[in-house]
Amino acid sequence: MTQGYWTNDDFNVFSIEGLEHRMNGLQTKIQPKFEVVGEQISTYLSSRGTSEFFPHVAKHARRTVNPPNDSWVAFAPAKRGYKALPHFQIGLWGTHLFIILAVIYENPDKKGIAERLSHNVNQLISLPEDFVVSGDHMKPDAYNVREIGADGVESLLKRLESVKKAEFIIGRHLSRDKATELAEKEFFDFAENTIDQLFPIYDIIIGK
Repeated sequence: MTQGYWTNDDFNVFSIEGLEHRMNGLQTKIQPKFEVVGEQISTYLSSRGTSEFFPHVAKHARRTVNPPNDSWVAFAPAKRGYKALPHFQIGLWGTHLFIILAVIYENPDKKGIAERLSHNVNQLISLPEDFVVSGDHMKPDAYNVREIGADGVESLLKRLESVKKAEFIIGRHLSRDKATELAEKEFFDFAENTIDQLFPIYDIIIGK
């Protein structure tokens, strides 16, 4: 049987008790893989010609008590910091892999982004049926974009426009069982295909 790029040991890191022990698991098992993902996917994003993208592996450096429940590598067209910019993320919760496009609460242009996306809701709900959407990157749950439809997406966008802490997350989730079945090439193919689907949405977000 082919070894998956992600393993159950990777996902099990998020079950390790205690900040120090979980951080050690992240640093030894997951972050080296995020570095590889960061290099390959930032090159792929940059090749699309919009701008140069840089990878940012989450370090969780501010945590002093609670261990992280998820971790990721983010991609943005800035060498320093990504949270104030629309950005892509590839990461893990204990339950699933995620590949997303994110506008999080630090973004200063949430009102403009909400308006631009609201004018293009049909493009959002015409994404493939396994795409999901969320209003909070701190929670693992998300809504199927086809199931909530235009009204559900509009509701999230109105919240993004008016609520300070509101966010807008769209992309794909893959259960740990399915993620661990993907060999390295299959995983990267899946990631790049997801980015291909999300990039027109990214262009809308940045007003291109």
